[in-house]
Amino acid sequence: MRHLTLVFIAIAAVGAVALAVVQQNSNARAGKTMHATGTFEIQMKAEGGGTDGKTFPRFTSDKQFQGDLEGTSVGEMLASGPPPSGPKGSGAYVAMERVTGKLGGRSGSFILQHSSSMNRGVQQQNITVVPQSGTGELAGLEGRMIIKIEGGKHYYDFDYSL
Repeated sequence: MRHLTLVFIAIAAVGAVALAVVQQNSNARAGKTMHATGTFEIQMKAEGGGTDGKTFPRFTSDKQFQGDLEGTSVGEMLASGPPPSGPKGSGAYVAMERVTGKLGGRSGSFILQHSSSMNRGVQQQNITVVPQSGTGELAGLEGRMIIKIEGGKHYYDFDYSL
């Protein structure tokens, strides 16, 4: 009987260690930063404003993403720049963008918040996932995106975790 008790204790101990290892590995994967890259096409449409000196130019956008992020987005943007006599290559914009598709094979949607500027050609981008905006398999998504434009083509680099 004592031998049987020791066997049960040993099985329970092995099971507890195995469960702890599985939970630790699961938590490590959940916090792991992943990287997505690809291209996108964008269609911008002017929605008015900005000509009266009292309002900002407003735009809507439609994007199609290819690469590690496959999907579409719709967005709204406000922009500003220096007066016509001011320095070239400067300005700023804020935008909200809802992305729907697959990221790393997971389906869902999320919202990107943009707040970026350029000072005499030097960019400062801040594009982040709105906290708790992920849906479906993208629930809990966190991340930061950088956009590059080279030769008229748009690229994204997206560091994220789930």
